[in-house]
Amino acid sequence: MDPFEPPPSSADAPGSTDDRAGRRRGPTGARGRRRAHPADPAGQGLPGRQPGYGPPGGPAGSDRPARHGRPGAQPGYDQHPFFDQQPSPELGGAPELGGAPEFGGALEYAPHPGYAQMPGRTPQAQPSGQGGGSRKKRRRRGSAAERAREPRGHWVLMALGSLALITLLLLDGFANGAVGESPKHEPKGEPAPAPAAVTSGGPVVNMAGGTPHSLRTPPKTIALTFDDGPDPKWTPRLLDVLKRHNAKATFFSIGAHIAQQPALTKRMLAEGNEIGSHTYTHVDMATAPAWRNKLELDLTQRALAGAAGKHTRLLRMPYSSVPDGLTNPEWLAAERAGRDGYLLVLTDRDTEDWQKPGVDKIVQSALAAEKNGQGAIVMLHDAGGDRTETIAAVEQVIVKLQARGYQFTTVTQAMGLPPAEVPATASEKAIGWTLVTAQRAASSLTGWMRILFVIAGVLAALRLAVLLVFAHVHRQRARRTQLPEVLRLSNGPPSAREAIGAPSGRAVAPSVTVIVPAYNEEAGIAATVRSLLDTDYPGPFEVIVVDDGSSDRTSEIVEGLALPGVQLIRKPNGGKPDALNVGIAASHGEFLVLVDGDTVFQRDTIRHLVAPLVTDPSVGAVSGNTKVANRKGLLGKWQHLEYVIGFNLDRRMFDLARCMPTIPGAIGAFRRRTLVSVGGVPTDTLAEDTDLTMAINRGGWRVVYSEHALAWTEAPNSLRQLWRQRYRWCYGTLQAMWKHRGALVERGPFGRRCLLYLTAFQVVLPLFAPAVDLFAVFGLAFMDPVAPITMWALFALAQVAAGGYALWLDGEKLRPLWTMPLQQIVYRQLLYLVVVQSVVTALLGTRLRWHTIRRTGTFSDSGLGLGGGPDPDPGPGPRAGIAAP
Repeated sequence: MDPFEPPPSSADAPGSTDDRAGRRRGPTGARGRRRAHPADPAGQGLPGRQPGYGPPGGPAGSDRPARHGRPGAQPGYDQHPFFDQQPSPELGGAPELGGAPEFGGALEYAPHPGYAQMPGRTPQAQPSGQGGGSRKKRRRRGSAAERAREPRGHWVLMALGSLALITLLLLDGFANGAVGESPKHEPKGEPAPAPAAVTSGGPVVNMAGGTPHSLRTPPKTIALTFDDGPDPKWTPRLLDVLKRHNAKATFFSIGAHIAQQPALTKRMLAEGNEIGSHTYTHVDMATAPAWRNKLELDLTQRALAGAAGKHTRLLRMPYSSVPDGLTNPEWLAAERAGRDGYLLVLTDRDTEDWQKPGVDKIVQSALAAEKNGQGAIVMLHDAGGDRTETIAAVEQVIVKLQARGYQFTTVTQAMGLPPAEVPATASEKAIGWTLVTAQRAASSLTGWMRILFVIAGVLAALRLAVLLVFAHVHRQRARRTQLPEVLRLSNGPPSAREAIGAPSGRAVAPSVTVIVPAYNEEAGIAATVRSLLDTDYPGPFEVIVVDDGSSDRTSEIVEGLALPGVQLIRKPNGGKPDALNVGIAASHGEFLVLVDGDTVFQRDTIRHLVAPLVTDPSVGAVSGNTKVANRKGLLGKWQHLEYVIGFNLDRRMFDLARCMPTIPGAIGAFRRRTLVSVGGVPTDTLAEDTDLTMAINRGGWRVVYSEHALAWTEAPNSLRQLWRQRYRWCYGTLQAMWKHRGALVERGPFGRRCLLYLTAFQVVLPLFAPAVDLFAVFGLAFMDPVAPITMWALFALAQVAAGGYALWLDGEKLRPLWTMPLQQIVYRQLLYLVVVQSVVTALLGTRLRWHTIRRTGTFSDSGLGLGGGPDPDPGPGPRAGIAAP
């Protein structure tokens, strides 16, 4: 199974101290003023725009361009708590500082004094002299409220559901694990025979009173007996033959089959036939322990009571045959059953029809000694395989012997005994009905699980094949693509870059602004900023770091670097999208690069990242190639493989299909007017990068993938941190998919290609994946293990091969591939549970706060050109051998 692969968002996106209404607030419970849009310094709204994110001519509050004729939100969107994340004001709202700061300076964003009085806002009471309480206390209160409201009960329901699923699978496995005629389990050595009084007697043994009494069939009387049924295909055809010739028979039925075919069981009795016990699962009573034999017989009686309201006195032990073939272990088992009131029925003529010897051979065995007019109990089978020969032979035997005066009746009628069936009590019927219902549910569940297992396997295999084909095509296209002349290093060394807006007498590359939202990023912000400045981009260039109310030393570290071309903006905590919008409003570049505060670029990253924007005016945004830097340990290697094999292979396909769903928060480039056309970074979902990318697609822009634009990011280093990150990703992706569901009926490839793909492979299949995996384990235990083992092995080999190809495409080493089988056992199961939690949270309308990820400072001592020792597993770049144009 291919697992859920959420679109990579920021691993360490700026957090927020959210209240339970889903609003991201600053340390005093109020928002800071936004910086004005360059074209709207007064903050009154751009010409032709309504207040909010609506573009010229768009409807009020819309985040979609009016020229496309569709609103930015679906009807009812604002009323559903699933999306109750307070949107930011429009791109703008400036601090009254009397003009723009000097390049490289810092801005302080003060809380708006009238914020609490704004429409729709409730003033927050603050204890006197405390300024709203300490950040630590507020965070503790918020966390407690979050835990109190985050859904928990579904885990109990899921546990109970899993227990019910396991119980039903075990019941079906118990019922069908050994059903049908099969070689007898002989003990070592030749077992002793049964007592002579039994082996030399008749085929019916009555053990009442402790002394066995044998009975023989009267002359001219045939008791046809059928074992292993009832079977939905063959038993009705046998009943038709018997009814057509006015013959009766005795069916020694498997209890599990009785439970699965209650209507057929009733028909057998209604047409004058009788039913005997053949145990519940066709167990070998000679080798099974006494408790198992008793359980088998009791379950069969309960199944018969639930299906037909009857009990039976007859028993034929599986693997038994004629009296002189009865062994002492079989006799001991029969003797124990006799003490419980069972009448043991063996056979006079064993046709061995289960071996399919041919119709003539079966007829010959059934007619043996008929010339002497002897009666007989004839053993046949109505289940356990193809019974075409049996049905044909039965009709010939009945026709021939009836013509000679033989009668065909049941065992008890032939022996002159009381009827085999006795009525069951009301309580026994109720218990039996429960068993029948559970067994039928288990059988139906197993059938559907088989279908689901096959569908999931086929879809995963097809997806893997399609991804590899698209990856190959994308690689060929990328190899033919050259950097535009204006971005070649021959156009001028990095030291020759002009400041943005400075006059230049020669053609230069378009201006670029890199925006870094940062919340408590002291562990890695210095490495991030240094890597951004250490670029070979030949055009005007600036870096804006937006400190989103950090409580650590993030701002002090950036200021302490004192690097030219770096601007620091401080603002109260409002969440990552709000910080990005503040940075966008303060930017000057034609192209905007949005970078997480824990991400490190290579020197040529920005050149490759903006190249598609330079060469193709229809491209509105570019996704870079995100790499996991902290790959040590199994968890790091698993995430590294997921990024390379899952995320980046998907992006190659999405690029060619023109339906890219996500530009990762770690690295993405945007055309300024593209961001303006969609109203900036949306603030009403937790996966703002996915939401933004979908809006850009719907706006008619192309979104492409640049495999040579490399960014190194720090991934979660614990399962708890991974859970928090992926929970936010998945929940936010669901929000974005629901928000943009209107794309399904719009023109263009995005909605029908992307949203349907995400629904199938990132929502539906992961929801069913745990059950499919459980069924695979069930198959190993109770079914032919060759099929599931073979399928799993082939799929694992295919995944490893695809993983090797993906690593080769990215210039990565193949060494981590050995962890892929383990990844399916642990890592993927965690991601499946993330999807379950996210879907339940969304369906219940529970608001989810921003989950921040604790940073460990991976880049402070890494070998990525930032000091420290060498990286033991270097990624792409010259050392890894990746080719770049």
